[in-house]
Amino acid sequence: MRYSIFSVQDHYPDRGRSLATFYGELMDQCQLAEALGYDTFWIAEHHFHQYGVVPDPSVMLSALAQRTSRIRLGTAISTLTFHNPLHIAESYAMVDVLSGGRLTLGVGSGYLRHEFEGFGVDGATKRERFDETLALVQRLLAGERVSHRGRVHTLDQVAVNVRPLQQPAPPVYLAILRAEAAYHVGRQGMRMMSVPYASFDTVEQLPAMIAEYARGRAESGTRLADDDVALAFHCHVAESDRAAEDAAAEAFELYVETRLYARRQSYADVIRSGLALFGSVETVTDKLIRLRDMGAHHVMLLQNFGMLAPERVARSMRLFAESVMPLYRKRIGA
Repeated sequence: MRYSIFSVQDHYPDRGRSLATFYGELMDQCQLAEALGYDTFWIAEHHFHQYGVVPDPSVMLSALAQRTSRIRLGTAISTLTFHNPLHIAESYAMVDVLSGGRLTLGVGSGYLRHEFEGFGVDGATKRERFDETLALVQRLLAGERVSHRGRVHTLDQVAVNVRPLQQPAPPVYLAILRAEAAYHVGRQGMRMMSVPYASFDTVEQLPAMIAEYARGRAESGTRLADDDVALAFHCHVAESDRAAEDAAAEAFELYVETRLYARRQSYADVIRSGLALFGSVETVTDKLIRLRDMGAHHVMLLQNFGMLAPERVARSMRLFAESVMPLYRKRIGA
């Protein structure tokens, strides 16, 4: 099992925390994640709303690269639909160089209506925009000189002069919201990431999605690795289940409220559905073992959400790393 930290960077300027303070908290949490042995620190891209205040993850990841030396740095996601592929390829190649080859590039097409409206992009065109942009980004990161005349972009014998350290290119994950897309991602031989609570009614639906992804990968003829599926879950670990609820329930429900278009779920809802990692060390370990049995091998933990105090976030990160991880290894006999 791999464990990563994921932050959407939801921010609430009317609640007394400045944006500069929040950015500082994120940087501190990335450094703590590295010290505790987490695999990757993932940053989301969002625009025009308090749901997320990192409009350009490459800027934040470049800053984090200077404060860390081992932890991988990822986007979850870079919304390719809104961007020129040359800018994406150049910016993230720089991140990879500045981080010493630690970039993981999660990409997606976006789903928030206000973001499409803000950029003046027709949501009906997002699939063709995304597919065309991703193909070009991959060619450019691989060092190819590209000529292309498509529906969205035109390139004439262009090559980027900044190449990533990771060759042939940094790992790329495709984000999905609809479970039925898993097969198609696998069929392309691509890695996949997903946020199960945004897609499912219950955790019991997860194995079917993973199986469909594996079926697609088998048909693609590419080898399937344990790290090829990354799954994001809200997480808060405390001394007891009640203590976790007291600390995280209000924050979780505030976070859900900012998502605007998503299904509204309470803390009690995600406890019943099994689609969050909330609870005591023992409870969270039980949930991880269940996820492992369902085929999950990389969990992205949303520990910072809904104005949780940074000391509570840090304590939960520590409890997970110092108590849950070793208990999990002991329970599975590793």
